[in-house]
Amino acid sequence: MSESLWYVGGIIFVAIGIAVSIGLHELGHLWPAKKFGVKVPTYAIGFGPTLFKFTRGETTYAVKLIPLGGYITMIGMYPPNKTVGAKNKTASQIKKRGFFADMIFSARNAHSEHVTAADKNRMFYQLPVWKRMIIMFGGPLMNLVLGVFLMVVVISGIGTIRQSTTIDQVMPCVIVQPRSASECTDMDPISPASKAGLAAGDEIISVNGKTIETSADLSTNLTAGQAATLTIRPSGSKATKNIELTPIAAARGKVDANGNPVLGPDGTVQLEQRAVIGILFGSERSQQPVAKALEQSVFGISQVAQMILTLPQQLTDVAISTFTGEPRNPNGAVSVVGIGQISGEISANNNIDVVDKLSVGLSIVASLNFALFGFNMLPLLPLDGGHIAGGIYESLKRGLFWVLRKPAPGPADTALLMPVTWFVFILLMAMSALLIIADLVNPITI
Repeated sequence: MSESLWYVGGIIFVAIGIAVSIGLHELGHLWPAKKFGVKVPTYAIGFGPTLFKFTRGETTYAVKLIPLGGYITMIGMYPPNKTVGAKNKTASQIKKRGFFADMIFSARNAHSEHVTAADKNRMFYQLPVWKRMIIMFGGPLMNLVLGVFLMVVVISGIGTIRQSTTIDQVMPCVIVQPRSASECTDMDPISPASKAGLAAGDEIISVNGKTIETSADLSTNLTAGQAATLTIRPSGSKATKNIELTPIAAARGKVDANGNPVLGPDGTVQLEQRAVIGILFGSERSQQPVAKALEQSVFGISQVAQMILTLPQQLTDVAISTFTGEPRNPNGAVSVVGIGQISGEISANNNIDVVDKLSVGLSIVASLNFALFGFNMLPLLPLDGGHIAGGIYESLKRGLFWVLRKPAPGPADTALLMPVTWFVFILLMAMSALLIIADLVNPITI
């Protein structure tokens, strides 16, 4: 298959993943809403012109042109105006009340065309607070569950590439101090592995009786200048044998517990003295425990939280790089367009095998679901977290009224926040537009 087809395939893969993620998010709202008896006239994936739709029961299911989200409509999303006679005001009277008042009125009466006489007790606002909060939390919860599930598939099912204990290459010498030239000279000592007769394909089982699983285990149990006994399984053999060799001290790059290079204040890799024998291990695919996948999921969610906290700075950086032509931060914010581009580039890379391409694609979709979960939990309308915050406020208010022995208050009137809701909506659309333009004009390169 040509690189261009692989590129398009990567984009399509992520597009399908986004559609499924959005669809499940809205299903997380739809299912409990129907379970609790709320009438749901519309379930839609995307915005804008409708590509196709069908009706089942009282709900119309639609797929729309712009795949930047989705929604369900529920009748009675906001409680009616407490002002007597508010429902009977004419359009001209409503218009006189001003733009924001009209906005609030429109929000209260949205989808009223779907309300029949039989639906008077099927309004969303009529539900107990806990049921309303379950409905609003259902969407983000679906994204969280899907993200974790995909991480388990990637890490515990497909497995991750890690260093094996099988020798990939035996170095003829040991370069004690790092230098630009990697060729051996007469000044470089012969590698202990070469002296001992180790060869590519040999598997190292243990050192001094201690089982090893990584190169770090090998280094930890070696001491420069002291003889060590290695138990190996020669390439192509089922039997094991012991060999002796004496490691050499050499300056090597320092790494942390996760295997990442440790950088100094000047940005260069810090060096440390390490006992080496002059080998390079190969790599292998290894399925990790589910606990590791859960740990990675928590890390992914924490990364989303960090991104949200630094979002203003990240958007500023994106704007500057877009209008100045500077390279984008590869770890910065991207739109769905950028996600598709990254997936396409990885898919078109001939140096990555099909299994790894699938693994990366699923990881991208998992990360996207963690982002959907994190952003939707922000306590801002029109996001789900804003409705959840309204439910929490109402619960606290009801509790306070109960303590004060006052009559229970009505449902929290979040319709009054519609001006703020529209402001947040405009900010979100502006943010999306900036990121999409940046991904088209100055895309992230990997």
